[in-house]
Amino acid sequence: MPLFAVIREEGPAWDRAKSRRKQAAWDAHAAYMDRGEADGFFRLAGPLDGGPQVLLIVEGPDAATIRGRLEEDPWTPLGLLRTVSITPWTVLVGARRLGARPPPAPA
Repeated sequence: MPLFAVIREEGPAWDRAKSRRKQAAWDAHAAYMDRGEADGFFRLAGPLDGGPQVLLIVEGPDAATIRGRLEEDPWTPLGLLRTVSITPWTVLVGARRLGARPPPAPA
């Protein structure tokens, strides 16, 4: 299944005075992320340089399906996170470590 690079960022309800783990509904968000990792949806995830953006590498058939799945994150309807972009990602090096198929070699 294809991989996508997803950028999410802090939404309008994010409390910058609090750490990630102190935001509202942290336990529900963490459980959502754990389920997504367990079922192979989230391949890699983490904040970019500790700032307001997060990079997710996800597996799914298309961007619409991925967007729908991200809407299930409890932080989305609370306005804590919003999706900035969902971009198809072709892995050229390290694909096997991610469990992805590398693109075919040119003929």
